Amino acid sequence: MQHFPIFLAVAGQTIVLSGGGDAAMAKLRLLFKTEAKLVVFTANAAPEIIRWAATGKLALVTRAMQAGDTAGAALFYAANEDDIEDARVAAIAKADGALVNIVDNLADSQFITPAIVDRDPVTIAIGTEGAAPVLARAIKADIEARLPRALGTLARIGKTFRHAVDVLPLGRKRRDFWAAFYFGVGPKALDANGEAGVISTLETLLDRQIMATNTRGHVDLVGAGPGDPELLTLKARNALDKADVVIHDRLVASEILELARREAIIVDAGKEGFGPAMAQADIDALIVAHAQNGHHVVRLKAGDPTVFGRLDEEIAALESAEISYRIIPGITAASAAVASIGQSLTKRGRNSAVRLITGHDTKGYADHDWAALAAPGEVAAIYMGKKSARFIQGRLLMHGAAPATPVTIIENASRADQRIIATTLAALEPTMTNAALTGPAITFYGLAPRDAVAHASRLKEFA
Repeated sequence: MQHFPIFLAVAGQTIVLSGGGDAAMAKLRLLFKTEAKLVVFTANAAPEIIRWAATGKLALVTRAMQAGDTAGAALFYAANEDDIEDARVAAIAKADGALVNIVDNLADSQFITPAIVDRDPVTIAIGTEGAAPVLARAIKADIEARLPRALGTLARIGKTFRHAVDVLPLGRKRRDFWAAFYFGVGPKALDANGEAGVISTLETLLDRQIMATNTRGHVDLVGAGPGDPELLTLKARNALDKADVVIHDRLVASEILELARREAIIVDAGKEGFGPAMAQADIDALIVAHAQNGHHVVRLKAGDPTVFGRLDEEIAALESAEISYRIIPGITAASAAVASIGQSLTKRGRNSAVRLITGHDTKGYADHDWAALAAPGEVAAIYMGKKSARFIQGRLLMHGAAPATPVTIIENASRADQRIIATTLAALEPTMTNAALTGPAITFYGLAPRDAVAHASRLKEFA
């Protein structure tokens, strides 16, 4: 991010513009939306600018800008459509301490003006750092179509009522109040009885919310998918948007945590196989405690929470505390990883079943039906199998598995730094150790990648 978005207070401040043509008029039409004092310097003002000056919308000085003309100005726009003149006046404004924008000159500007959706006092700014103005305009048009014109009126009324809502506790209860107002009773009251009806509706809604006795929160047990934020489900995205508290495991990608509300409490409850970890009982207690405080909690797990996610223990804790919950599934690592090697988990004539197994459990290396797995054509997706690779290799070979059985290791499945390592059962170790894996990995027993290098290049082509 080269430009940090802020909203600058310009009410009563001076904004100076140099220029009198089309570029100047385009900027002025936008600046008229502010409550700033506008001053224009130009020796050749367009007729429309002269009319604006005559009606008091701006102050017009009919000469070229000189040193000191921008003293005390908050912002300055160079819109002369002449590179030499724009550079001259920009130097004056910088010397006077004003922030400078040179129209159509991103490199020499100190700030940029984004595309704006105006539902005053609701303002949405869209910027592409000059890379794609057409894209910014398309996004603006899409948002304009989605937001009703009445939204600004509701926001203005709601702003005057904010002090009264302070009686509600921060978090879910207060957020539910505003959601009910802006997306439910507010628009209906405005349509039926105008602004006067909105005020009485707000008062009734607040009284009802104060009297509500249910202060218990809710928990969403959410699958974050394998790591690629674009593989997050819409339901999971919506849950993150509502969460007061997000309790996540170690493998959840930082890009997905960025999607949570800025006000949300983010808690790392990471676990690591054979390493330091927060005890499951402590995680259960943490989830319950936040929900009992009235919070909307998202328990965020990598992949799908129903696959090796210790889900049942957390559900048992919630049911014991009589806290409502729902399970929001995610794309499990096996699905994302097998797609990355151009294979399917099952194939007619090869295998009619696939096993999802773990390399270790709470007691150590996990035991399985090795004889059944060693049969020709069997396929297994092995989760948490990095440290147990030699154990799994030995058990399978001991039970008659063919040494040449293909094995594929996928590290960081679906992420930008994904790695695909093709080997065989006989070479699983030392291949696993030599790979020096640092990210989460899943191992496919019985599957080889379909020309992994060519497939990866096709992925980049269509990304």
